[in-house]
Amino acid sequence: MKNKFGQSVVNTVKMNFGILMGLFILCLGLTFMTDKFATVTNFFNVVRQITINLYLACGMTFVILLGGIDLSVGSVIAVTGCVSAGMITWLGLPVPVGIVIGLFFGTLIGGLNGIIVSRTTIPAFIVTLATMNIGRGIARIYTHAQTIAVLDDSYTFWGMGSIFGLPIQLYLIIAVVIVSSFILNRTRLGRHIYATGGNRMAAEYSGINVKWVTFFVFAFSGFLAALAGVLTVGRTFTATMIMGDGAEMDAIAAVVLGGTSMSGGKGSISGTVIGVIVIGILKNGMNLLGIDSSWQYVVQGIVILIAVYIDYIKSGGSLQALVRSLKRN
Repeated sequence: MKNKFGQSVVNTVKMNFGILMGLFILCLGLTFMTDKFATVTNFFNVVRQITINLYLACGMTFVILLGGIDLSVGSVIAVTGCVSAGMITWLGLPVPVGIVIGLFFGTLIGGLNGIIVSRTTIPAFIVTLATMNIGRGIARIYTHAQTIAVLDDSYTFWGMGSIFGLPIQLYLIIAVVIVSSFILNRTRLGRHIYATGGNRMAAEYSGINVKWVTFFVFAFSGFLAALAGVLTVGRTFTATMIMGDGAEMDAIAAVVLGGTSMSGGKGSISGTVIGVIVIGILKNGMNLLGIDSSWQYVVQGIVILIAVYIDYIKSGGSLQALVRSLKRN
C-alpha cells in the first residue's frame, strides 16, 4: 500500500513538474517581496480564497476531460447562493432545508446542460453560455436586484468556521478532491469519462452510454458550483445577483494550467489542484503587493492565454490542432 502511494506521488510530481517549479518560484519570489506572504494567517487566507475555485475547477476538470466546457458555473453560484439565502432569510426555512434547495437548483442547471449537450450536436460552450445568461437573469429576478443578508450562525459556519483550529474549507477541499479523484481513477464511470473525451465515437461503439456519462459530468459540475455558491454566502454573509461573476474563467485557467487537455481525454485532479493553488497564490500575492485590480485582470488574462498556449503545444503545436480543440468545445 505504501509503495503504491509513493509511486502515485512520484507520478504526480513527474506529470506536473513544470507547474510545480513555477509554483515554487512564485512562492519564493513573494516570500522575498513581502513579509506578509509566508505566514500562518496568510496560509489560512489562501485556503479560504482558493476554496470556491477548487470546487469549480474539479467540476470543470470532468467537463474538459469530456472535451467540453462549462461557462455557466459562475451564474450557478449566484442562483444557488441567492435561492438558499432567500429561503432562509425571507421565508424563514431551516438552514439545512435552504441549503439543500439551493444545491438542488444548481444541480438542476448542470443536469439541464448535460441533457441538451448529450442529446443534440450543439457545442457545450453555446449551451452553457445560454444557461449562464439564464442563471444571471433568474438571480436578478429572484432578488429584485437587492442584497440578501444571511446572519444565521449555522449557515455562516460553512464559510468562516473552523474545526480543531483549521478552517472548515480545508476539510471540504480535501473531501471534494478525494471524491473527484476516486470517481476518475477508481470507478468504471471515470474510465468512461476518459474514453468518451478521447474518442466519443469509439466510446459509443464500445458500448459506453455516452449520453449518461455526459449528463453526469455536467450535473456534477453544477452540483460543485452550487456548493461553491452556498459557501460563498457563508463567507460573505450576503447573497447578490453578481456572485461568481467571472469565476468560470479562473476555473478554466486552473484546469488547463494543471495539464488537462482542452481537446479532452487527458488530465488529472492532482494537476487541477496545483493549478488552483497557482491561481490562488498569484491573486493573493498581487493583493499583498497592492497591485491595482485592473492590472490583476490583465495578469489573469495573460495566465489564461499561457494555459491555452501550453495546451496548444501539447496538442502538437499546430494551428489545426488548436482549431480542432476550439471547435470541439
